Amino acid sequence: MIYLKKAAKTAETQTGTARQVASEMIAAIEAGGEAAVAKFAHDLDHWNGPIIMDQHDITKRTAGVDARTRKDIEQAVANVRRFAKAQRDSVSDFSLEILPGLTAGQKMVPCQVAGCYVPTGRYAHIASAYMSVATAKAAGVKTVIACSAPFHGEAVHPSVLYAMQVAGADIIMTLGGVQAIAAMAFGLFTGKPADIVVGPGNKFVAEAKRMLFGKVGIDVFAGPSEVAVIADDTADAQIIAADLVGQAEHGHESPAWLFTTSRAVAEAVQILVPELIDTLPPTARDAAGAAWRDYGEIILCETREEMVTISDQYASEHLEVHCQNLDWWLAHLSNYGSLFLGEETTVAYGDKASGPNHILPTKFAARYSAGLSVHKFLKPVTWQRMNRQASLDVGEITARISRLEGMEAHARSADIRVKKYAPGSNVDLGVPVTV
Repeated sequence: MIYLKKAAKTAETQTGTARQVASEMIAAIEAGGEAAVAKFAHDLDHWNGPIIMDQHDITKRTAGVDARTRKDIEQAVANVRRFAKAQRDSVSDFSLEILPGLTAGQKMVPCQVAGCYVPTGRYAHIASAYMSVATAKAAGVKTVIACSAPFHGEAVHPSVLYAMQVAGADIIMTLGGVQAIAAMAFGLFTGKPADIVVGPGNKFVAEAKRMLFGKVGIDVFAGPSEVAVIADDTADAQIIAADLVGQAEHGHESPAWLFTTSRAVAEAVQILVPELIDTLPPTARDAAGAAWRDYGEIILCETREEMVTISDQYASEHLEVHCQNLDWWLAHLSNYGSLFLGEETTVAYGDKASGPNHILPTKFAARYSAGLSVHKFLKPVTWQRMNRQASLDVGEITARISRLEGMEAHARSADIRVKKYAPGSNVDLGVPVTV
């Protein structure tokens, strides 16, 4: 392979500072509770209003959302909800008779409380509201708490707020950043500690989620948005360049990668990307320019098999394939957050409205983890029941194995049942542990 453009920075370049800031804030919030959260909201977001929005506030704040925007949001929510419902229907409870008299099973139990973080900073991430909230509701979560930062000195962005409401949020808080993640995890202002906290965010939000993992569940260990494009000589360089820039606009640290067997495509994209960035509005131009300069890569490969190998090593959050024989790529690619096959689809569609979730693993996590889905909100808990004969059959094995392991108390849990259900039996229960 040949690098026509290589990244100057890595995903870990600025992680240390974010980790320290998040750690100090979480410690302060754990010690100071709601007062500490309110102080961070004032100091960082200049917000002094109520944290929890009541229905009157929501109605008033969303009154100005126009009919077209409402319809677009409602359709996008419907698409996400339909896909999430299909995911929920793909997993089910079951029971199985393992041996005569012994029945075991699985029951899908949703989390009780989910915290959904919706970022608002450089952009108002309307789609992130329904990606998390609607998916949690499709899973059967009873209480969904949605948080987003103040927008331009006022409460949650009106369109974000409308999206939260349509998606089914039960509680909405005007709160952003690390303080929002900690407040949901600790149950501040609501009295309902979250079982799981989900949603994208900046590096400080990502580190807060990482640090609180264990106290609460999280969706993915996330970082800045990533995109990779695989292309052969049939690909349209203009479309590829547009899609790379489309994801680079997420932020200064958002990688955009091209893996291709076509030098002509690679060289065309290398020219086009800076040109397209220069035409963007100032905020997007600043973000995409820095991202492409520091994190963009173009790699020229010899074969499609080499592109598969490299793509799987990078394990991109979003992966587009602009090649012939799309079924071959679907069969051979393994590591990605979400896959977009053919030029007709694009990451932008997945980010906003097509249905599959856009909250996805980054920083190589796609090697072992999937993105947000109803499965993240479900616990496949197990159960078992047996009659007395089955208890005797399993008890003999349990007693003997426990004693071989040196665990006498485990063995005695079996002994007491064998003696009760088969008094006087001469079953070999192993040699009691004496040390």
